[in-house]
Amino acid sequence: MTYSSLRRAAARAVVAGLVAVAVVQLASRPQSPPTTAAASGESLELAPLWRHPGDVLARPVRSGPWRLRNVLAGPDGSAGELLRWNQAFTYARRYRISMELARQIHDIAIEEKIEPELAFRLVKLESRFDPNVVSHAGAIGLTQLMVGTARYFQPGITAEELTDPATNLRIGFRYLRGLIREHDGDLRLALLTYNRGPAAVQAALESGEDPANGYDRILMRGYRGRGVID
Repeated sequence: MTYSSLRRAAARAVVAGLVAVAVVQLASRPQSPPTTAAASGESLELAPLWRHPGDVLARPVRSGPWRLRNVLAGPDGSAGELLRWNQAFTYARRYRISMELARQIHDIAIEEKIEPELAFRLVKLESRFDPNVVSHAGAIGLTQLMVGTARYFQPGITAEELTDPATNLRIGFRYLRGLIREHDGDLRLALLTYNRGPAAVQAALESGEDPANGYDRILMRGYRGRGVID
């Protein structure tokens, strides 16, 4: 064996010895229990943290355009905030709209006691998520409101004000909920009235005709909800 071969063999032996010592030292250390979210009242498992879990979880969590604070901090409503963000994100991806618009539709639907799934379907069918669209009949905005109808809920409102997404969504969803109540929970009739107008639907019913025009069928395809949140 040459001199250089002897040097390489000796170096490998030294490295192997150091590794063995390190393994022995690690094995002899007391094992600390794994850090899990269960220790902080959650069911999700967390990776080991270099800092105390309470310090890390107390920091704001940034995700997307929203700042979700204390998402894993416990029963203080933060879990609901995470769910809210996730639902809006899901709708934003499904309909290929901005997170801001998805958040507005979702949150205002909840505030007006309309199921978000129905709310998104209605806005898509009515306006394709365009807040500035105006129909040939003069219906305006995301939920396609007539100025006269909107003034029942907000007297004096102008056509320009109905292009504001939040205003339009709030009045539109409130109107839809009122129609569902007037029709004793019959979502199909409520949607037809929303689309065709109360006079046309009432005239069809009084004459024994079916007021359906396809609007309800398209909007409710695959939908199994009641439309409202009690």
